[in-house]
Amino acid sequence: MANPKTALIVGGGIAGMSAAIALARVGVVADLVDLDPEWRVFGAGLSITGPTLRAFRQLGVIDEVREAGFFSSTIKMFAQDGTPLAEIANPPLEPGIPAAGGILRPVLHRILSDRTRASGANIRLGVSVAGLSETGDAVDVRFTDGSEKSYDLVIGADGCMSRVRQLLFPDAIAPKFTGQGCWRVLADRPPEVTSTEIYFGDDVKAGVNPCSPDKLYMFVTSAMPGNPRIDPVNGIHQLAELIAPFGGTVGKIREGLSEHSNFNYRPLEAMLLPRPWSVSKVGVIGDAAHATTPHLASGAGIAVEDALVLAEEMIAANTVEEGWRRFEERRWERCRMVIETSVRIGDIEIAHGSRSEIAGLMEGAARSLAEAI
Repeated sequence: MANPKTALIVGGGIAGMSAAIALARVGVVADLVDLDPEWRVFGAGLSITGPTLRAFRQLGVIDEVREAGFFSSTIKMFAQDGTPLAEIANPPLEPGIPAAGGILRPVLHRILSDRTRASGANIRLGVSVAGLSETGDAVDVRFTDGSEKSYDLVIGADGCMSRVRQLLFPDAIAPKFTGQGCWRVLADRPPEVTSTEIYFGDDVKAGVNPCSPDKLYMFVTSAMPGNPRIDPVNGIHQLAELIAPFGGTVGKIREGLSEHSNFNYRPLEAMLLPRPWSVSKVGVIGDAAHATTPHLASGAGIAVEDALVLAEEMIAANTVEEGWRRFEERRWERCRMVIETSVRIGDIEIAHGSRSEIAGLMEGAARSLAEAI
């Protein structure tokens, strides 16, 4: 067995925290560093699909997620004006877990960070990696605070602008703007909104997803030619204009928008790092290897899966290098499918293409993601 004794995880997001938890369960207590001295999380809510819930159960946090989030077994479709189109049954992927739902991002961060601390991980904040070099059987790491330490295994889980990826693959592709942006608003949940609702406009798609007993978040995707900068102050007014034609729950949320609304916008970017994802004992996982758009609501899920698979393969392999190779072999096709399908759906939306083609892509992705990891 590879059986690394010391591991460094760079990045304290979903992938990094999940890696710390998964490694601890196989006897590897990791150091975890994050560049943000306050270890914050940004964003409103997070959609959680069946495969993501399965991954949370395998990670051991499903009870906390179920208690804090909001879940249902239906998805409701509406025309732009709020006219009902369809109600789709969404059964659980496996017995013992909800079908799908949402959770507040800060709440999920608290659940995972509490479990990371409980795993025994040594957490240092305000620190990242400045340099990597291999000496013998170890990776020598130089940190941005000037300290140095050697590790058997180094995991880059530091997001789509990964410093570890840059050090390993200086000429690697950067995340690419897909042509769309996503607007999100956190709002109070009306009692009648008990499942995900999707609204199809001519140029804009909007939806709401309950993510706690009393909150929901609204998401809006739109074409953003030229990738313009959205000012945080004026962005809420731009969003209100964008969804002016919408009725239903989206229209009600629009009427309540103000400068005090919990609002954020980000351009949608995607990136699939060509294999290999590792060099010797150092590799990347999560968004550092495969950043996706939210069209399949799978970014968080495949990040948790990465952590689970990496821990399994590091224990099963004869060397750390072999562990990374086995990890990539198990993860490549699944992650490729998520990124390429998500980007394709966005392309169709921008071109006002066939909704039936989108439905077919989503159904095919759902079948693939239902398969065991």
